Amino acid sequence: MKFSRPLVKAKFLKRYKRFFSEHILEDGSTIIAHCPNPGAMTGIAEKGITSWLSKRDNPKRKLKWTWELVNKNNNFIGINTHNPNNIIHEAINSNQIVELSGYETIRREVKYGENSRIDILLQGNDKEDCYLEIKNVHLSRYKNMVEFPDSVTERGKKHLLELSQVVQSGKRAVLLFLIQRNDCNTFKIANDIDPKYFETFKKAFDTGVEVICISSIISPEAINIGKKVKLLL
Repeated sequence: MKFSRPLVKAKFLKRYKRFFSEHILEDGSTIIAHCPNPGAMTGIAEKGITSWLSKRDNPKRKLKWTWELVNKNNNFIGINTHNPNNIIHEAINSNQIVELSGYETIRREVKYGENSRIDILLQGNDKEDCYLEIKNVHLSRYKNMVEFPDSVTERGKKHLLELSQVVQSGKRAVLLFLIQRNDCNTFKIANDIDPKYFETFKKAFDTGVEVICISSIISPEAINIGKKVKLLL
């Protein structure tokens, strides 16, 4: 996924009211940017960390700037939770994910379950419908390891229950964790942060919900999928 224009380098100052963030540009000016991440952002929202911002001159937008990346220990980390669906959609279209290849149609935001929308529905070629839920991951508290979630997620638990129901109906359900960083080679559920999500995840996995973990290749110009990351249960 290419950014529509190169990102602008800045320095992060603070985050407030959850979706607002303050940064200093290289010319010394201070701006307010949208923070497209509802999570805790542990280890990322640190004062002084190098940030990268996108800018859109749309008069209808309240904030022209959007916080996209940080650079920590010479590694880029994506913080925008709106990007993974686009990144994975492009990867499927270009047959970069073997487990999700061979389908005729790709539909996004399709209604299913109890008042929910699946991120991507794959259909066709005499295959069972494949319901794909995509989660953004960037929490890393231990060397070479990423975790999800970074805060309690009732919504995530609901998605697990609905994916389990998809499997029980005879269709295919896949939970894909897109890791918006490339400095880790293992992934686990953060059971100390959300024990209920952990228990629901284990039940969903045992039910037959498939799990794929993929890292990212990130730069201020683009974000693309990287290598597979090992799931630790």
